[in-house]
Amino acid sequence: MARAGQRRSGRARTDSGAERRRPTRPSEKGIIPVLAGLAHEVDGAVQRPPTRPAVRTKFQVVALLVREERARVKADTSLTAAKRDQELKRLDGVATLLARIAARDTSLLTLLADDARVSDTARAYKATVMRAGGLDAPEEVEPEPVAPTTPAPGTEKRVVPQSVIQRQRANPFLAPDFEAAAERLAAKPRRLAGWELLEPLFRSFEESTPGAASCMALPEAGSVAVGHGRALMPHQAKVVAATRQGHRTFLLADEPGLGKTAQALLAAQAADAFPLLVVAPNVVKTNWAHEVELWTPLRRATVVHGDGDEVDAFADVVIVNYDILDRHVGWLGDLGFRGMVVDEAHFIKNRGSQRSQHVLALSDRIRERTARPLMMALTGTPLINDIEDFRAIWQFLGWIDNEKPQGKLMTALEETGLTPADRGFYSAARAAVIDMGIVRRRKVDVAADIPARRVADLPVELEGAVGRSIRASELALTRRLVDRYRAALAARPDGGAVEGIDLELARRVAAAELKDSSSKAKGENVFTMVRRIGQAKAGLAADYTAQLSRNVGKVVFFAKHVDVMDQAEQTFADRGIKYASIRGDQTPKAREKNVAAFTNDPDVSIVVCSLLAAGVGLNLQVASNLVLAELSWTDAEQTQAIDRIHRIGQDEPVTAWRIIAAQTIDSKIAELIDAKSGLAARALDGAAEEDASSSTDVQLEALVALLTDALAVEVVG
Repeated sequence: MARAGQRRSGRARTDSGAERRRPTRPSEKGIIPVLAGLAHEVDGAVQRPPTRPAVRTKFQVVALLVREERARVKADTSLTAAKRDQELKRLDGVATLLARIAARDTSLLTLLADDARVSDTARAYKATVMRAGGLDAPEEVEPEPVAPTTPAPGTEKRVVPQSVIQRQRANPFLAPDFEAAAERLAAKPRRLAGWELLEPLFRSFEESTPGAASCMALPEAGSVAVGHGRALMPHQAKVVAATRQGHRTFLLADEPGLGKTAQALLAAQAADAFPLLVVAPNVVKTNWAHEVELWTPLRRATVVHGDGDEVDAFADVVIVNYDILDRHVGWLGDLGFRGMVVDEAHFIKNRGSQRSQHVLALSDRIRERTARPLMMALTGTPLINDIEDFRAIWQFLGWIDNEKPQGKLMTALEETGLTPADRGFYSAARAAVIDMGIVRRRKVDVAADIPARRVADLPVELEGAVGRSIRASELALTRRLVDRYRAALAARPDGGAVEGIDLELARRVAAAELKDSSSKAKGENVFTMVRRIGQAKAGLAADYTAQLSRNVGKVVFFAKHVDVMDQAEQTFADRGIKYASIRGDQTPKAREKNVAAFTNDPDVSIVVCSLLAAGVGLNLQVASNLVLAELSWTDAEQTQAIDRIHRIGQDEPVTAWRIIAAQTIDSKIAELIDAKSGLAARALDGAAEEDASSSTDVQLEALVALLTDALAVEVVG
């Protein structure tokens, strides 16, 4: 009986977890074996539902201590590398067990959220466990009463997509990394303590001598091949080389057309900054996904639309636009990004705006969790205009906070040996900020790297009811072509027996459809569909043109149809942008007046041109950027438009931005024009070629492509 009583007593002591008295081996000393034992107890309890409150408390305490112990081990400089790896491996074992537990009872995941409440009971139990593991427990502090708070504005709009929940369940223990915080603490001001430094930093740019460089020193690098026949130009490769050497913050302010997107993606590749968060304007987020596929084909991108129902939370690059950040800022902050890119970063210049606050909150969250993340702000706006606008950008990059410089910037200012009262402080301060990662190149500065004339495609996604309607119309057109093809096969004497696709028959079917369309028959056809696509793109093309003019100054906007021009002009008027207009119904005098306004008036930053009326006979070379809002049926028309600015006397490389509606016939038309005209070669070397194709050729081939693509799917299926 005595032995039985001792056994029962031993079991009672064992169940308390933290109060075992049997001799322990050296490998079992410390907090980790205590946590492992408690985790096994929780595992057994969760397998016998329901999960009691005491078990939930024990689970939360073990999870908290695993996180804290992981951070302590990583920061402990007294440990050897081998010992540190061993301890982290043991902690990973406990974390893996907790993850399995949470998979059984997913309600436990709420206890791991940053805003999860830690009860007084949990605090007391945590102190008991810490003492059992040989750690110093915090002293008991009487909690102060907390006044009830109302949710922050916009919180009620937030969503968490199902894919994100699945990712959190797969890896619920995303431990913070405190190296970045340690770096900030090490950079406390000493000699400059008490000085106001932010205003002098901004004034250092305003008071700089004309022509002073606004670009950090970059390592030399030649053209870098990245596979699939693509290569970075030398000026792009320098930023990637700087990243390889350890630089992690960039204000990349190259002019549009110099490939900032490619530089950002390959810098992320060099820094291993995946998963990567990209915040961009709506008009370019589809293009970001396209660029990920081109430059980093081994990485997977996902674009967040609406409530994120189709987002892939396991992707390497997550792309979201400013307008929907309020819905997604919560889960984005918890996903564990190792880098963040803000495109058109001047969008956050107003620090009081909701978009700016969300971006800054996300950047702070990333720095809390990841030591030395890659942070890149992309904007083509010249640095010398409204330098105060860059306060929020510098804060996003972690160079400053609301009150003073941070980290390496503060250290650099201390090392100058100067104060704002000294004569040389401003030039030294300006150089210190630039060395933090400001990169500014103009087209004319790198003219040797880029072709004299290039066409850059900008894919956009047609969303909402209009986009769905266009895709439905294209599907109906495709079905009509397929039905005609099948009927023609069935009418053959052999009953339509054919191996694969009869391309000759497909061309005849497409020709018949084109003839019917040209006869202005009622119903949807290729011409009405292309026009509807142009109308749907009008707002996006105008939006991009407005952004472009903000970055580079004067821009030429080309469209085929009057209603597209009208919509663009309304967009510019609503934004307070002065524009000129060149149309076919103008008198020669009115046209001359509008050309003169665009050419001579510095306040007129955009000219809206009819592709047919303004495609010849005009000199608009005061601009070096143009936007093609609608596609032509031949390359000749768009070449004539580009030649309005690519003329003798043009001293800058010319970029034509072609707006393409992704996943529509628009993309096929662009591909056909390029294939027939050699446009791809021109984009590389600027060489001109004669366009031997006619508009009918492209129209016919576009219909053939629709038909054969649909038939190919059937054959494969």
